[in-house]
Amino acid sequence: MALEVEMPALSPTMEKGTLAKWLVAVGDVVKSGDVIAEIETDKATMEFEAVDGGRIASFLVAEGTDDVPVGTIIATMAEDGEEVAAMPAVKASKSVINAEVSAKKQRLPSPVTPESGPVSVPVHAPAIAAYGDNQAANATPLARRIASFKGLSLSALKGSGPRGKIVKADLGLPSLLSSSSTIIAQADKPQVAVVYDPPAGVPVESVKLTTMRKTIARRLSESKQMVPHFYLTVRCNLDPLLKLRSELNGSLAARGIRLSVNDFMIKALAKALAEVPDANVQFGGDMLHRFSRSDISMAVAIDGGLITPVIRDAASLSLSAIAEQSKAFAAKARDGKLEPADYEGGTASISNLGMFGIDEMFPVINPPQALILGIGAGIEQPWKVEGGIALATIMSATASFDHRAIDGAVAAKFMAAFKSLIESPLLIIG
Repeated sequence: MALEVEMPALSPTMEKGTLAKWLVAVGDVVKSGDVIAEIETDKATMEFEAVDGGRIASFLVAEGTDDVPVGTIIATMAEDGEEVAAMPAVKASKSVINAEVSAKKQRLPSPVTPESGPVSVPVHAPAIAAYGDNQAANATPLARRIASFKGLSLSALKGSGPRGKIVKADLGLPSLLSSSSTIIAQADKPQVAVVYDPPAGVPVESVKLTTMRKTIARRLSESKQMVPHFYLTVRCNLDPLLKLRSELNGSLAARGIRLSVNDFMIKALAKALAEVPDANVQFGGDMLHRFSRSDISMAVAIDGGLITPVIRDAASLSLSAIAEQSKAFAAKARDGKLEPADYEGGTASISNLGMFGIDEMFPVINPPQALILGIGAGIEQPWKVEGGIALATIMSATASFDHRAIDGAVAAKFMAAFKSLIESPLLIIG
């Protein structure tokens, strides 16, 4: 009996992806865990491992096909001893993919409509999971990771995948719904932007957008359309921080650690959120989510876009720990090796363009977060120093706030706390 290979969900939020490259050929024998393809998601290009062993019988989706929905059958495999007729790789037509999606939707709860109001999502597993039981369960690696993260037990579930394997769809957490047990449907959808052809007669090179670039365009357009931004700027004397950084780097040199200005900014942002917890929030429709921990999403520029790995509980970390994590994340991001657990979540973001000589920036909020801090360059200029006028290195920091979740007075308190930490940097490490 032929085994069907489906487009995998390589992260809990993935709904479709690009089948970038097949790493096997028709007739190849693969084992469970062998890497058989590269899948480009909205975050990175990731390796896809075979769930079951067998011989590759056919490809139903050719490499280079984009926007393939999760769950689409992309290949078939024959079990040991089964004869197969080799079939060339073919690109699935839109009707084939739509048929796959329709088949999947028949097994999922109906989507929420504006008229239906709040919908309760049934819980298909116990609320508390035993990690060891999940690891031993007959489930795909993704299903085990999601179950452990969500606190679900796999022991009582019956799998719908090949050979009874538990897959993501069996967890009762369909991608059409939010991770919360109750969601509110939004009646209004963001308007689709008008797309214009390039002007005639002008030499131009048109390059197809990557999945990541398309996702960035969609998410940030929605952010500006749906989130009421407001901005506050403070200017900070950076000289005390630069002096302390130089001293600390001298003492850390033997350990091979070098603190960057951005490491101080991440720590100061996290501590300012701890001092003004009303700024460490997220808008949730008819509720407001308040966080008791500061997880800072750090913008890292990579080829074709950017990604935001998360420094967890940054307020409690030492500067050296933040420096090591930041360096490791940046390297993994540029090599395309970040895992979903590295970049998912985050309670606030930071984007630093100071190293490019940018004086000031007004960043776009990264939904569903309610705050992003933009850091400009330190510029030497006249400033009041110890009662007199002298040259000082002045840095601008501008935060964008979601006015649905954060009011002006709270935002002002947060910015004052951040400025105080920057100008009295011993408070950052204290």
